[in-house]
Formats: sequence, structure tokens, C-alpha cells
Amino acid sequence: MWGAVVIIGLGTYLTRLSFIGAFGERKMPAWMELPLRYVAPAVLGAIVLPAVLMPDGVVEFAPTVNPRFLAAVIAGAVAYKWRNVSLVIAVGMASLWVLDWLF
Repeated sequence: MWGAVVIIGLGTYLTRLSFIGAFGERKMPAWMELPLRYVAPAVLGAIVLPAVLMPDGVVEFAPTVNPRFLAAVIAGAVAYKWRNVSLVIAVGMASLWVLDWLF
């Protein structure tokens, strides 16, 4: 098992290193740079969305059963209005705590 972990780790490291080595000193072409702008939001969405929509493995929107969804909606509204990451985190966590306490 440890051999598989080491091999997979080396494979991951080498693929990232090859990309950095190929484009580290040069400007990346525009056709490659544009899609890479969306990688971080896509990965974040892939991690966060299932945790928000399906905390127990079933899609649930009712705040009494899933307060995470309503807290995420509130945090999304704050993000849209003020575009301040610290404020979004603070309001999102505060609203989740309040909703957990209420329901």
C-alpha cells in the first residue's frame, strides 16, 4: 500500500513539475491561460456544493433539515453585494451557527 502512495505522489509531483518547468520562464499562451482561470472556482465548487446540498447524502433544501443551504444562500448574497472574502466567511459561519441553533 505504501508503494502505491509513493508512486501516486511521485506521479502527481512530476506532472505538476513538468507543467511548471515547461511554462515557468515563459508567458503562457492566451488559449491556455483563459481556461486555467476557472480551475480554482471549479474545484472549490466541486468540494463545497455537495457538502452544502447533500450533508446526509440526499439533496435537501429545507432549512429545518439542512441549515447549510440557507447559510450558503446568505453568504452568497453577501459575496455578491460586498465582494469581501472575510465578510463572506464571517457572515456565512455566523448564519450557520444561528440556523443550527434555531432549527
